[in-house]
Amino acid sequence: QVQLVESGGGLVQVGDSLRLSCTASGRTFSSYKMGWFRQAPGKEREFVAGISGSGGILYYTGSVKGRFTISRDNAKNMVLLQMNSLKPEDTAVYYCAAGKSAPVTTRAGDYDYWGQGTQVTVSS
Repeated sequence: QVQLVESGGGLVQVGDSLRLSCTASGRTFSSYKMGWFRQAPGKEREFVAGISGSGGILYYTGSVKGRFTISRDNAKNMVLLQMNSLKPEDTAVYYCAAGKSAPVTTRAGDYDYWGQGTQVTVSS
């Protein structure tokens, strides 16, 4: 069992930056692929970024490429999402997710554990 706790969300202006953190419980964190998803009001949950257990494989959805960076620190059981040049369309609840199986995928169903979410609001 893995428990995930996100932090770092908030209200920012267009063009600002935020860094989301997700801390995981358990001793086998490095064996899990990790992903960030988001869900805006009235929309389905969508994949944002993913990273392999070793951190060597990264994947981003097109709308965040060049603006968001996912990283992980396996010694601290932590995954980060650095978000730069934020836009109003980035407004959503952001969820951290862990998946037992490789490789990094974009499908929510491939992730086994989820955090409670953290709200990101980008105001224009």
